[in-house]
Amino acid sequence: MKNKGLLIVSLVVAVLMAGLAYYAAGLLPAGAQLPTHWGPDGNPDRFSDALPALMIMPGILLLISAVFAVVPYLEPLQDKLEGSQPLLRTVWVGMLVLLPLIEIFNAAPAFGWSMPNSIRLISVGLLLMVIGNALPKSRPGFFVGIRTPWTITDTDNWIATNRLGGKLMMLGGLVIALSALVPLEGRFRVVLFFATIAAMVLPPLAYSWWFWRRKNTHA
Repeated sequence: MKNKGLLIVSLVVAVLMAGLAYYAAGLLPAGAQLPTHWGPDGNPDRFSDALPALMIMPGILLLISAVFAVVPYLEPLQDKLEGSQPLLRTVWVGMLVLLPLIEIFNAAPAFGWSMPNSIRLISVGLLLMVIGNALPKSRPGFFVGIRTPWTITDTDNWIATNRLGGKLMMLGGLVIALSALVPLEGRFRVVLFFATIAAMVLPPLAYSWWFWRRKNTHA
């Protein structure tokens, strides 16, 4: 799997993000703090000095890019690796779009911009929809896709489970994105967020076991 191009793009984007961080931090008054974490309700709940806060996203991008670049060399199932290339690249490109967008959002106060908190949830929801669309294209492996003891050892189980997981992820991403546009009480938004995540994660795990059980029972 050749990811050299994406790795170079990631390094360039990370450098640009770091440059934006230094420039934006210089525009803010000494001692200014910016949010570093937002709750599922979209409101900030942790803060840090401006420059460290703005350097978080470039750091995360570098870390994620390093992981994606190394994964092909660590995957034991090399014969199946090429089949998961579309999913890996989709997630990587999605991060290259999402993280700079969050960086711009975080730096907005330095430029006097007012941006709605809903942008983050909408972005996350759209990314989940894109990943969900690519999920069924993956093939058994230890690093990419929905990995359970039953999917890794059975290609049919893998395809069926990841097809279901992809549909649920697309639906869950849509719910998360739409929830950001609807005026909801903070507590209800938190419950909806975690309920949506659970609905995306738990059914495919149970389904992969059920698929294995049914196949072995009828064998």
